[in-house]
Amino acid sequence: MLTLQTMTSMAPSTARPESTPEAQARAAELKAANINPRTGLATDYLNHFNEAVMLLEMIPDVPDCAEDFLQWRPLSYPEHFTASNFKARDLAIEAYEAADPTIRAEFDHVTGTMTSILTAVGEAMREAQQDTTRTKLAEQATSWVKPLVTAAGGIINGGSDSDIDYIMTH
Repeated sequence: MLTLQTMTSMAPSTARPESTPEAQARAAELKAANINPRTGLATDYLNHFNEAVMLLEMIPDVPDCAEDFLQWRPLSYPEHFTASNFKARDLAIEAYEAADPTIRAEFDHVTGTMTSILTAVGEAMREAQQDTTRTKLAEQATSWVKPLVTAAGGIINGGSDSDIDYIMTH
């Protein structure tokens, strides 16, 4: 015989997964490590791209910075954190690997595009003979990569697709 108590215990739980004590503790741990709890991504990875952009921006005024830019190497998200001094690097890698596949795919697409641009520009700069050519390459690459860094930051911080679409078209 079913009683009200057994029927209540059989009812599906209405607690949201993110409201469990374990989920709250995990979110607090991620937040304390500067990892967005909603996306599982950390903005620290963008430092890898910002470094390249900074060097590109210096080339028009200091052409020798092209050599510094040519030392830049692509790193995946896990590679970046493995090589970094980020205090929660293992947590950052774990959270990235556990991130929502849709968010991670969108993020990987944007960062992959940045990597492709920077790699291609590096190859072109190696072949360029004149500083003016390297300057033009640097300026063009900067104009392409900076909005992508902003878009990647939006993904990390849980921005909407419409925010990213706006950034990509302006």
